[in-house]
Amino acid sequence: MRIFINLMKKRQEGTFSEIFDDWKWILSYSKRYKGAILYDTIIGIAGTLLGILSAIASKYLIDIITGYDASRFGLLLIIMITSSVLNLLFSSLLTRISAKISLRIYQDIQLDIFEKIIDSDWLELNKYSSGDILNRFNNDVKTVADNAITWLPAIVINVFHFIAVFCVIFHYDAKMAFIALSGAPFMFFVSKWRLYRMRDYTQKVQEMGSHLMAFEVETFYNYDLVKSFGIFRAYRNRMQTWQKQYKDLYLDYNHFSIRTHILISLMAYFVRMIAFCYCLYLLWTHTIAYGTMTLFLGQGSKLSSAFNNLAGIIPAFMNSSVSAHRIRELTELRKEVHLPVSDNFSKYEGQGFEIQMNAVSFSYDKDHSFCMNASFKASPGEIVAIIGTSGEGKTTLLRLMLGLIHPEYGDVRLIASNGQWVEMNADTRHYFSYVPQGNTILAGTIAENMRMAKENATDEEIIDALKTACAWEFVRTRPETINWTVGEQGLGLSEGQAQRIAIARAILRDAPVLLLDEATSALDIETEQQVLKNIIRQKPNKTCVITTHRPSVLNMCQHIYRTVDGIVTEYMENTGERNGAIKC
Repeated sequence: MRIFINLMKKRQEGTFSEIFDDWKWILSYSKRYKGAILYDTIIGIAGTLLGILSAIASKYLIDIITGYDASRFGLLLIIMITSSVLNLLFSSLLTRISAKISLRIYQDIQLDIFEKIIDSDWLELNKYSSGDILNRFNNDVKTVADNAITWLPAIVINVFHFIAVFCVIFHYDAKMAFIALSGAPFMFFVSKWRLYRMRDYTQKVQEMGSHLMAFEVETFYNYDLVKSFGIFRAYRNRMQTWQKQYKDLYLDYNHFSIRTHILISLMAYFVRMIAFCYCLYLLWTHTIAYGTMTLFLGQGSKLSSAFNNLAGIIPAFMNSSVSAHRIRELTELRKEVHLPVSDNFSKYEGQGFEIQMNAVSFSYDKDHSFCMNASFKASPGEIVAIIGTSGEGKTTLLRLMLGLIHPEYGDVRLIASNGQWVEMNADTRHYFSYVPQGNTILAGTIAENMRMAKENATDEEIIDALKTACAWEFVRTRPETINWTVGEQGLGLSEGQAQRIAIARAILRDAPVLLLDEATSALDIETEQQVLKNIIRQKPNKTCVITTHRPSVLNMCQHIYRTVDGIVTEYMENTGERNGAIKC
């Protein structure tokens, strides 16, 4: 009765439909490997038949020895050894093939998921922590890949094994066959009970694993901060807290698994004891020989094992369902806006592009408006500054220009020299070079970091970009020059050097629009001004937008926009306020 109530409850909660949708998604990958699944199934069935053949041959060998009839001893011995060896080879081959296919499907799914995550809406994706995304991208994808191919062969092989063994036992003694089968109904209902409980536990364990990984990623990313503040013990205590929560949940899950395993094992043991007693009775009454008794006991155990294997598919089935659900949450995020017409603007790159915001209103959430009716313009050959203290929205304006976020009202345009325009979207982004705040230098050589922006860049192009960014003066002092290896986050570089490398990388990209987000904050005034002069001198049609809180560069700017308390005010160079306040 309780099981029936649980079934109804799960149906109302939509668990069935969720599992169905999750596995429909998994099957979309499984279908790509239909041939491999069929091959696995055939090999598995062949192995099962060989195992049964070996058991039957063993039965007759024992009967011959105990009956002192050696007429067919040699033939049966050859059959038993040959079938056992072939069964071992088939099972080994099946393991090897499954491993290769699981790896292939793991990489296929990862590649698809990677592409879909990267193409997700910026705001939507930022609702998830980096640790959670990594956990889903690696662990959940591996869980799905391990079962996407093996689940169908496992079911078919074990069902075939179950039926074949039952038929063999039934052939020799019908009562023994039904005795061996008697535990199946109990195991069936226990397996159903496990199905629902296991989904809940699995989901909780995986979510807790994501929280723990998020903490670990955040801690190691901010390693310098933790060290400099001397808060190692505080972070260690937080780590222990997360570990304890994970341990309690995991052990609770483990306790549940042990309880169900004990129930199933006790039932299997009870069935084996009944079968053993029945065999003793048949042997005592001379109804069967020793070989038949060995066959009954061995294959009766195999019958239970086959059913247990079928029941054991349930945990893997549920784990895959939960993992698929977690992956689908990422793949079904709102996608970025793509406007193919953006590609038509490539022919106007040489003349440069104008960036224009018209009466833009935007908010990150419903309760907090960032800007209302804001306007902005930057033309080719201009350096336009956005000034203001931290947290006033300078970076948000750049995100609007990059099409990472989109206005609720108004529009942000990329305007070509002939007057044609397109709204900012994912496809206009390749017209931009962007230097974000913070250290963006990766572990590797200077050349490898530079070629992130342009894969086929020559050494000469890299050096020219370094010269423009005033970075070549310190890179050339190294014996390795552009092959100088730096550590993660630019370890080995000063903050100013790292900024110049990042600016050089953006220059190497040679896009018509250059966005610098506090990218010169660590440079001295003379170097900052020289870098900007070099950029405009070498690329006179480049549109350059720079966010800064330093006044040193403002005398080089044609337009200046200030953000204060949600207000954007436009200035002209050396003339003071021009257009008054624009609420933002």
